[in-house]
Amino acid sequence: MRRFLRDNGLSIALFSLFLISLAGQALTGWRAHIEDLRLHERPAIDFLTYLGSGHFISAVFENWESEFLQMAAYVLLTIFLFQKGASESKKPDEANAEDEPPSAHRNDPDAPWPVHRGGLLLKLYSHSLSLALVGLFLVSFWLHLAGSTRRMNQEALEHHRPPQTMTGTLGNPEFWYESFQNWQSEFLSIGVLLLLGIALREKGSPESKPVAAPHTMTGH
Repeated sequence: MRRFLRDNGLSIALFSLFLISLAGQALTGWRAHIEDLRLHERPAIDFLTYLGSGHFISAVFENWESEFLQMAAYVLLTIFLFQKGASESKKPDEANAEDEPPSAHRNDPDAPWPVHRGGLLLKLYSHSLSLALVGLFLVSFWLHLAGSTRRMNQEALEHHRPPQTMTGTLGNPEFWYESFQNWQSEFLSIGVLLLLGIALREKGSPESKPVAAPHTMTGH
C-alpha cells in the first residue's frame, strides 16, 4: 500500500482535491440556491434534489467544459506550433522523439499492444489522447447545455414565461457568455504558464526546466 501511494501520489492528491472542491461547491451552491428560492417565496429543496437541478449541473459542467477544451487545444496545438525556450514545446530546429513513427517500435516487447497490432488500431491509439479530451469536452458541453436549459426553464416558470428547448438555449447570449468567460481564462492561464516557464523556474518540478538551464533551451 505504501508503494502504491508513493507511485500514484500525484493523481490521488489531485482527485482528492477535486472531490473536496466539488463537495464544497455542491454544499455552498445548495445554500445559495435555497436563499434565492426564499427571496422568490418558493419552497426550499433538499440536497439530493439540488444535485439534479439545472443550477448545479450547469455550473459544474460549464467549468469542466472549459478545462477539457483547454487541454485538447493545447495537446493539438503543440503538435505543429512551437515556443522557443518553453519546456513543453517541441524543439523547432531538431528532430523530436514525439514525431518518431510508432511502427519503428513494433518489435519492442515493452511497447503498448496497439503498436504491435498496427493498422487502424494503431492510428486511433496514436491520437487517443486528443480524441479522449475532445470527447470529454463535447460531453461536458452537452451537459452544460442541458443544465442551463433546465435552469432557464425553472426561471421561466417562476416568471410565468414559456419554457425553451436546448436548441433555444444555444441561441441564448447568456449561455455563450458562461462559456466564453471560462474559455478565455483557461487559454490565458496556459499561455501565461508557457511564457513564465521560459525565464522562471521551480526546482524539483518536471513542469519546469532545470534551474541552471538557459532561457533559450526548448523542450525537456
